[in-house]
Amino acid sequence: MRARDNVADASDLQKHTSGDTIEVATTMLGMLADPTRLRLLAALVAGERDVTGLTEVAGAARPAVSQHLGKLRLAGLVRVRREGRRQVYAVAGPHVARLVTEVLRAAAGH
Repeated sequence: MRARDNVADASDLQKHTSGDTIEVATTMLGMLADPTRLRLLAALVAGERDVTGLTEVAGAARPAVSQHLGKLRLAGLVRVRREGRRQVYAVAGPHVARLVTEVLRAAAGH
């Protein structure tokens, strides 16, 4: 695989700059701007977790974690499935995992 295979070129970016796409992207990036939500997403990049496990990772109260997860779900950044009585959360896809990983790498190198 060449290094440029994962990099969008100018024509690729032009396809995704409609008003709706920009609005959705702005919402998604806004979700990453909150430290608790970013911690939750970073934990989910490592694998699925339920609310109890995410509460421990976030260091926040369960109701607050549930609210953050709801916002992340509405923004399309996480998905949820039922496992018995538990709700198990995961990142919405590899593109979300890459976004979270890259933003954390960029911050670590800053």
